[in-house]
Amino acid sequence: MDTGKLGQLAQQGYLLLVALGIKILEALALWIVGRWLIGFSIKMIDRVMTKQKIDPTLIRYINNTLAAVLNIVLVIAILGFFGVETTSFAALIAAAGVAIGMAWSGLLSNFAAGVFIIILQPFKVGDFVVAGGVMGTVEEVGLFVTSINTLDNIRNIVGNAKIFGDVIQNFSTNPYRRVDLTAQLSHSVDPHQAIAILKEGLAKIPNVLSDPAPSVEILTFTLAGPVLAVRPCCNNKDYWQVYFAANTLIKDAFGQAGFAVPEQHYMVRTADAGIAAGKAPN
Repeated sequence: MDTGKLGQLAQQGYLLLVALGIKILEALALWIVGRWLIGFSIKMIDRVMTKQKIDPTLIRYINNTLAAVLNIVLVIAILGFFGVETTSFAALIAAAGVAIGMAWSGLLSNFAAGVFIIILQPFKVGDFVVAGGVMGTVEEVGLFVTSINTLDNIRNIVGNAKIFGDVIQNFSTNPYRRVDLTAQLSHSVDPHQAIAILKEGLAKIPNVLSDPAPSVEILTFTLAGPVLAVRPCCNNKDYWQVYFAANTLIKDAFGQAGFAVPEQHYMVRTADAGIAAGKAPN
């Protein structure tokens, strides 16, 4: 090989290296600018969501998800800039996303429900609720599960999809809650006297609200006598204290008033007794 050809090849190699170097510099510039734009976009979205008072946990997950997606798009764009065929690569990523979505369908449904729970806020930490068939105090609201402590102090981890797909009862939303009790009277007791005694006693129970005032009315009748509906109101945190105190009041007040113990009375008639009663004496 003569010197002229070697020089020509060296010149071509030099030009290729220069072109490659320029490409690398351009790709590096594209990566730097792209990363800056991604960071700027994430910050702007973060500010908007913070002003809208969206839950910080949800904001963090949204930011991380957007950052991951935008970085993948940036890498594909840089590969395309170098002339790499990215169509099959993008199709592969899409297929992988579909496969992961199908495999994690239950987890993703919990995630979607968690997002709506955080945004709509049917309950918050500290509320006493019935959610997903569990009654208790909400300890933690996550994107996938919600933790609820029941009255017997057992931690229940409930999937958000189960909670969001069922009826949610929030006992802490309204300013007060009504306690529903009944008091059985004997036929010999004057119900109006019993009502007056209970109303006076309920007003003295700690944490019973005066507005609305406790209600005591005749609810129904049984074989033993009238049944009173005893309904004081209180704050949710005082519910069980008022519940037990009102039950104690019913027992003690009726005992002190000397009310008869309710009893069911039955009259039994036999066929022979009826025939004998219908015969005239000899």
